[in-house]
Amino acid sequence: MGFPKKRESSSEPSPPEQQQPQDQPQQQQARQMWSPYDEGRRNRGPLWAVLGGLGVLGLLAGGLVVMFNAETSAPATTAARQTSDPLPSAPPGEFAYLEQRETDPEPLTVKEVFAGKKITIDGRKYTMTTSRKDTKCAEAVEGAKLEKALKSGKCTMIIRGSFKSSDDKIIGTIGVANLLDTAASKKAESAGGKGERQDYLKALPGKDEITKFLGAGEAGAEVWPYGHYAVMIWFQFKDGHKPSSKESKQLAQAANDVAKATVFKALDARRLTGYPA
Repeated sequence: MGFPKKRESSSEPSPPEQQQPQDQPQQQQARQMWSPYDEGRRNRGPLWAVLGGLGVLGLLAGGLVVMFNAETSAPATTAARQTSDPLPSAPPGEFAYLEQRETDPEPLTVKEVFAGKKITIDGRKYTMTTSRKDTKCAEAVEGAKLEKALKSGKCTMIIRGSFKSSDDKIIGTIGVANLLDTAASKKAESAGGKGERQDYLKALPGKDEITKFLGAGEAGAEVWPYGHYAVMIWFQFKDGHKPSSKESKQLAQAANDVAKATVFKALDARRLTGYPA
């Protein structure tokens, strides 16, 4: 399929300050997405198989996003609550303590989600270049539908981190929004669902010479629920080119690696105990 022309954007977007409130609007980016839950039930460990091709994209200033179809889930850990008291029965539901914020009361922190700057999975290496917490959730996303879904879901924060691959070719941002309950996170997923949408996580450019290009070009973006959290991803090539089918798999693999080592790892501990590891 062809892609519509996009308005030109600067090749060097001005990055926001790390861990500081946004001082200026980030570039807008239109997109279509991969879907991590397209096939079957979730299994232990994210596994993304790219099924679809590229679809017709919407038009905005920042960048265009391509479609990937995939299946994913979060791995479970064996973390236990640090107490001498007997563990109570976990709340009912697929996500146990994460079904609602009431049973997972302690706010996420940047350090908890992004415990280290280096990630290595099966020989693939990534480095975090910047991270940030926004308490005004609308400032970390793009699109009226997603903003509305986060507001109705009582979003208290969105934590984002940006990464680059060891060869400096793939860059991406992963974020997690803290919502009221699972129903709220599913509404956020619907707002950022498949098709021609304008609702997605804003890429978070870094100050370095690689991830400063985040948000310019074509990328894969997605929103999906994990208990009362909405996990959001934006991954692209540094030069923003339209990825081939093989390259789409590479983007999905990179996003999967980073998600597994950061957001999923942090949330899985809470899923079993209701508290950070």
